[in-house]
This record gives sequence, C-alpha cells and structure tokens, in this order.
Amino acid sequence: MRIILKLYAIMSVFASVAHADASLGRLYCGDRALGVYFYCERPDPSAEEFAAVGESGASTLSATKQAERITAEVKEARALAVLKPTPQNVSAYIRLQREQLDRASLFTEVWQRVIWAEPELDYTLERPVGQLAKRVWLADRNVARRTAVEAAAGRYGLFYFYSSTCSACQAFSPVLRAFADAHGLVVRAVSVDGGPDAYFPDAVIDRGQMAEMGLGAAPTPAVALFDADTRDVLPVAFGVVSAAELADRIYLLTSVEPGDDL
Repeated sequence: MRIILKLYAIMSVFASVAHADASLGRLYCGDRALGVYFYCERPDPSAEEFAAVGESGASTLSATKQAERITAEVKEARALAVLKPTPQNVSAYIRLQREQLDRASLFTEVWQRVIWAEPELDYTLERPVGQLAKRVWLADRNVARRTAVEAAAGRYGLFYFYSSTCSACQAFSPVLRAFADAHGLVVRAVSVDGGPDAYFPDAVIDRGQMAEMGLGAAPTPAVALFDADTRDVLPVAFGVVSAAELADRIYLLTSVEPGDDL
C-alpha cells in the first residue's frame, strides 16, 4: 500500500510539471503566436537566455542586444516565409513586421513631441523646411549675404585666373564682371596663357602669381579672395559658378566661422 501511495505521489508530481509546462507553452504561443520555427511549441531556453535573466525574472540584456535579437528574429521569420511560404510562416512574419512598424511609429511620434517641447533640439528652427518659414529664412539670408559682400569690398579684393582658350572662362568672365560691379569689388585678372579677356582688358600675365598664392595646379577659371589686412589668400571657386553661389561663398568665408552655419 505504501509503495502504491509513493507511485501515486510521483505520478502527481509529473502531472503537475507537465501541466505547468503546457501552461507555459500556451502562454508562449498565445503571446507570440510563433513557437520554434513558428510551430506552437515552447523552445528550451538557451544558455544565453538563462544568463540574461536575473533572479527577478526580468531580462538583463542591454537595449542593443534586445534590438539585435528582435532584428534577427524578423530576419529569420522572413527567410523561413520565403523558403517555406506556408500560411503559418507568412502570417508569423507579417505579425513580426507589424510589430516593428508599430515600434517605429511610436518612436516617431514620441520624437516629434519631444521636438515640440524642447525647441533647442529642433533643427528646423535654424534651417526651416516649411514653405513659409523657409521663405522668411531665405530673405534674411539674402540680406545678410548682400551686407557681408558689400562690407568685404573695403577689405578684400578678388584675383581671377583665366585662360583665353578656356571655354568655361569665356562663360564665367561676364558673370564675374557683373558680380564685381554690382558689389563694388576690385578684381585683378591674371591670364595664365597671356591671352586677353574682353571683360577684363587690364588683365596681367601670370608670372608666378598663381603658384605664389598656392593655386599653381588649379584649373581655370579660378577665383580667390585676397585679404588686404592679413595678406591671406582664400580660394573661392574653381570652374563656372553662379553669382548667387559666389555671394554665398564670400559671405561664408568672410563672415561665418566654421560650424556656425550648420
């Protein structure tokens, strides 16, 4: 009789364990609707998972590791759905993908609310993207640029290196001439091949000036600012650029410190 009772007790323990394991399996599958390779079976925890769970049962994996695990899970689900496109596998992949989309949407919404609440984090206040705000910003920028270029005329001059056989120079010379006249800038034109330029009749022949300024191998046309106070040479442009681009570059080189116009 005692032996029978012991056997009954052992069987009861096994039944309890089986019931507990089945309950965990239902929780696992109900929560994830996946299982091992998306069949409803609870996988045996790996050694990594044992190490990642503390005494409280909470995961101790870093956020990076958790994100990597989710990414790997989605990747595996996609591969399985492609290789074995059963309704269960495809459904499992779609569910995982939807979870990722939900996470991304939530992150985007919270990001936007944080930007609204903390204006120092809002880059669009410095460089607007909205049509009205951008129009205002551009108008202010044009005023600052025009003021800077006109102010530069009292301290800076322009060196213009060209070649009479350069088609790009022929297109750029009238642009530079009009730009300099509009802003009161003095231009010293230098011919690298000794040929003339109709827009700069007082051009001189290059006798080493280009190399002395550190522009020896530069292509033409080439424009450089010369600082009369410091005797520094600031390259502005190589090749054909617009008048607006010239103004913007001179503004940045003479009035804005690196990093202030990000």
